[in-house]
Amino acid sequence: MSVSTHVLDAAKGVPAAGVPITLTDADGVVLTSSATDSDGRAKDLLPEDADPGVYRLTFDTGHWFDSVGVVGFYPEVTISFTIVDPTIHHHVPLLLSPFAFSTYRGS
Repeated sequence: MSVSTHVLDAAKGVPAAGVPITLTDADGVVLTSSATDSDGRAKDLLPEDADPGVYRLTFDTGHWFDSVGVVGFYPEVTISFTIVDPTIHHHVPLLLSPFAFSTYRGS
């Protein structure tokens, strides 16, 4: 079972590098912390011994907006998702701009 993400700066059409990310379980226990790489990606976020269930990715968008000199509306974005099948990869992308965001079940 694995989880990855990709953050795209939708306002500029480029990867959002350096976005801090925290993965928690349904109880709010922090499992991993990371940041997006130069391509806006973070891989292998889920520990190997994780069980199926509800997880949350929290993106520290306020920190990232500050770092690139942009005033944004969302200080953080949290995406909750459910892992049912532990045999498949789960990709959770984030399309981000200062006043909007969206996500979808990636592949």
